[in-house]
Amino acid sequence: MTETIKVSESLELHAVAESHVTPLYQLICKNKTWLQQSLNWPQFVQSEEDTRKTVQGNVMLHQRGYAKMFMIFKEDELIGVISFNRIEPLNKTAEIGYWLDESHQGQGIISQALQALIHHYAQSGELRRFVIKCRVDNAQSNQVALRNGFILEGCLKQAEFLNDAYDGAYYRFTITLPTAFE
Repeated sequence: MTETIKVSESLELHAVAESHVTPLYQLICKNKTWLQQSLNWPQFVQSEEDTRKTVQGNVMLHQRGYAKMFMIFKEDELIGVISFNRIEPLNKTAEIGYWLDESHQGQGIISQALQALIHHYAQSGELRRFVIKCRVDNAQSNQVALRNGFILEGCLKQAEFLNDAYDGAYYRFTITLPTAFE
């Protein structure tokens, strides 16, 4: 059975599965122009088969615990993706990525999904440190991080080249664990 995280009455996160390939590809195509403004990977999605390979790889990583990819559903419609792009099990750290259909932005959906995902994995004890890396000029992603209690740790200079720029912001959110002295 596919892992599902209930976010609200109308929102759910579904672990990536083969059944998501076609609707995910269609959503990427619909949003490709604006996705390419902040992300590098959309330019490499040329066919549904490209999406299938990505989904298959992410299903395997999800099962092994090295990454977690979830489809964001609003009332049974696929509207975006939120993921732990990379998990460091030893350090209980996850690097978060997300994107949402342009027509669903500005409604707090990513914030709700982000909070539900963090809560789910922090409560299980699997993760305690969460990281968001985004482009310095991606105002929306920077605001998502800040609105959800992430702390700006710094700017990654010359880190990732995209659209004639290299710089990225690095945010973290840490779950404080009780100590033996408390």
